[in-house]
Amino acid sequence: MNILAPLAKKVEFDSNMMWVELSDGRKLGVPLAYFPRLLNASMEQRQLYEISGGGTGLHWDEIDEDINVEYLLMGIGDRTQPFLQSQLLAA
Repeated sequence: MNILAPLAKKVEFDSNMMWVELSDGRKLGVPLAYFPRLLNASMEQRQLYEISGGGTGLHWDEIDEDINVEYLLMGIGDRTQPFLQSQLLAA
């Protein structure tokens, strides 16, 4: 990861978006459709996240989801779902 890249400080959700507050003050909105496990999780499960790697990653143990913050900034969603990724990029 680039040492100048912003780090995650906080994660919030609404009905269809994940909002990641970054260390540089930006707030990044990502559609939950990019991450099917989060989309299908309950709001309670979504709230059980951990910020890992000093802010470089986000982890949800209960739903087995790991997200790299640098990939979020590049617009990359769930890399374990190649079909989903190609559909989102085509949209």
